[in-house]
Amino acid sequence: MSHTLHPMRQPRLQRSELAVPGSNTSFIDKAADSAADFVFLDLEDAVAPADKEQARRNVVEALRDIDWAAKGKTVSVRINGLDTHYMYRDVIDVMEQAGDRVHTILVPKVGVPADLYCVEALINQIEQAKGYPNKVGIEALIETALGMANVEAIASSPGRLEALHFGVADYAASNRARTVSIGGLNPDYPGDQWHFALSRMIVACRAYGLRPIDGPFGDFSDPDGFRAAARRAAALGAEGKWAIHPSQVALANEVFSPPAAEVDRAQRIIEALRQAAAQGKGAAAVDGKMIDAASERMAQTVIAMDEAIRTAAASRA
Repeated sequence: MSHTLHPMRQPRLQRSELAVPGSNTSFIDKAADSAADFVFLDLEDAVAPADKEQARRNVVEALRDIDWAAKGKTVSVRINGLDTHYMYRDVIDVMEQAGDRVHTILVPKVGVPADLYCVEALINQIEQAKGYPNKVGIEALIETALGMANVEAIASSPGRLEALHFGVADYAASNRARTVSIGGLNPDYPGDQWHFALSRMIVACRAYGLRPIDGPFGDFSDPDGFRAAARRAAALGAEGKWAIHPSQVALANEVFSPPAAEVDRAQRIIEALRQAAAQGKGAAAVDGKMIDAASERMAQTVIAMDEAIRTAAASRA
């Protein structure tokens, strides 16, 4: 193992992330009572330019009026991009009026580490001025060719960064990739054309202690397609996936929750290795398969996820 290690910066349960337009107050209220682990209140793509200011006011009001933590939710706000004139007011209004209630700020279309530095500088100053006791985290959307080209540098950014999200729709547009639907597979490509990009982002996250989150699947009338996309992301190491429709929340929670049989096997692996260590052995066997220290690390990850899910369920109850 290298002497250079980057532990997880901020563990959070993020199997499902429900996207909610800040311009729709009824959707916000419903999201607060949903089964989603994460809710992000959107000020960017889901809000028309004419509705930006009202959406910002709606989001601030929702952050103040709803006790998201008591409902077992992590709540985030997706601000507008740094290339727009909406961004600075998004950060200032949300942080000044509700910075003690929001958990993370989601920054879209991050292309270089300096993009995060710009947002973090504003957050730092407002937190100091307001004397907030909490520290708001930052998450970054990797959804452009520039962002993916710089993903390792972005992931290594110091400070508040907690997670990277793969924004497949804008990524496809940035690369001029031909796609049939947001996050869907093009039959002309032999496999999953998003595999390389998502895998590269996940590796960057794991190298620098960030949570990797897969982005949207646009066809909410296709639950099987969503499950398949989520399973591919989970196989690569993603911790969760966006839900752009409430019906996708349960699907994401299902895919990114370890099955009971997997949790049981993980517990048996830990116990088998404990017994092996007592006998001076470094390896053992479970279900006819060799296990060792690497197996123990994987088992501990499964158990930790199961415990986080149980804790969140108890909180919601």
